Amino acid sequence: MNDQTINAIVREIAPALVGRLMGKVFQLSRVALAIDFRPGDGRYLFISVAPSQPGIYFIERRVRELEKQAPTSQPFALVLRKQLGRAKLISVVKDEADRIVRFSFNASDEVGNCFVRTLVAQLTGKAANLLLLNEHGYIIDTLRPPRGEGQEIGNLYLPPPLHLNESPAHVPFDQGSFSTLSEAADEYYRRLEAARRFNSHATTARARLHKEIAQREKLRAHLAKDLEAHGNADEHKKIGDLLLANISNAKRDGSKVTLTDYYAENAPQIELDVDENLTLQAEAARRFSRYTKARRATQEIAHRRAALEKEMETLRGRESELEVIINARDEAALENFGGEAKTQTRSTKSQKKSSADVPGARRYRSSDGFEILVGRGARDNDQLTFRIAKPQDLWLHAADYPGSHVIIRNSTRKDIPHRTIIEAAQLAAHFSQAKRDTKVDVHFTQRKFLSKPKGAAPGLVRMSSFRSITVEPGEGVERL
Repeated sequence: MNDQTINAIVREIAPALVGRLMGKVFQLSRVALAIDFRPGDGRYLFISVAPSQPGIYFIERRVRELEKQAPTSQPFALVLRKQLGRAKLISVVKDEADRIVRFSFNASDEVGNCFVRTLVAQLTGKAANLLLLNEHGYIIDTLRPPRGEGQEIGNLYLPPPLHLNESPAHVPFDQGSFSTLSEAADEYYRRLEAARRFNSHATTARARLHKEIAQREKLRAHLAKDLEAHGNADEHKKIGDLLLANISNAKRDGSKVTLTDYYAENAPQIELDVDENLTLQAEAARRFSRYTKARRATQEIAHRRAALEKEMETLRGRESELEVIINARDEAALENFGGEAKTQTRSTKSQKKSSADVPGARRYRSSDGFEILVGRGARDNDQLTFRIAKPQDLWLHAADYPGSHVIIRNSTRKDIPHRTIIEAAQLAAHFSQAKRDTKVDVHFTQRKFLSKPKGAAPGLVRMSSFRSITVEPGEGVERL
């Protein structure tokens, strides 16, 4: 608001307020108040000292609406209630050529002693503030943190320097068809706040969708790497067959072996790399094992890729839908859009539902998409391991150190990727007393190989079978 607008509003509000008693104060935000002077027509004096939009005018609101916006009294509102409760407003004066409005009150304490208090609405841009002064002009309290000479609590009040108090030339609203300037101001600032709220909601919805899409793009890249790492299943089988077919005539030199390729035309000689510590039969068995794993992985990854593409298609569709809503400025549609909750796929929802029943556990998602649960305390560890975890889930714990139980959920009962085991082991090391070590041994086994010794302390387990892995402590996976 500029100087002329504040002048006009002060001329409008002063006759309605002078002589009235101070009523309830609603602190609507860190920088805004609504004061009830009990005019009997549903109007409240609104004062905002937001640096970007300071202002003063009447607003019409229901009490419930104000109470909902200001559910608890803030410190400054409590000071006003103590100092000005039932105080009579005796004048409303604007400083000449300055955007400062002073409300003078006659007040009295519990024993009937009378005194004067002044509420200063300093509507001066960056220096905007609401200050309560005593009868001598010293500052009792301020709404915003004070800055500068004559602005600190306990100081004799001085207006801010003129270079901090330049009045804007542009008037963003006029009375127009409204019956009062306050109505015009209220309508203008309500529209401005609605636009800000819409933009904020739109930004949040966009960010959630982009995060969902980015997570799936990351998963798609990991799946492609996994498929590449498993290699060509048919090629593994072919090499296994050739190794067995060339047992009697293969020429071997350390890790190199020369074979006849019976699959190729004219049966040429080919050279292969093999493990020099294995026999050709053992090497063939290893190749057949890789063939089996690669074939299973290809099928599983193809299935997961297909599901992932459907999810991506749905999210892209919702992204387009969101942009249409934003361009149309459709507030109701944006509210119903639902953001994060509605962009979740069935699998994500089921994961959320399943882990919602796990109090005392941190949740993570591995790079391969597996859910990892980390207990917070000893009793949480027992709950997680013996009540939540399934027999086929993988359990991990730092060796020889107290720490969290870690569970990799494995509802598919298939092999858990080694990368996921490493990531879960890093979490187990991180949430243990060995977290500051550079390398930590971590035991892991399926939940079915664990038991609870009778009378054992919370968190203590017995392992009938386990393996170990050495990792560097870390928390490098996505936190859910």
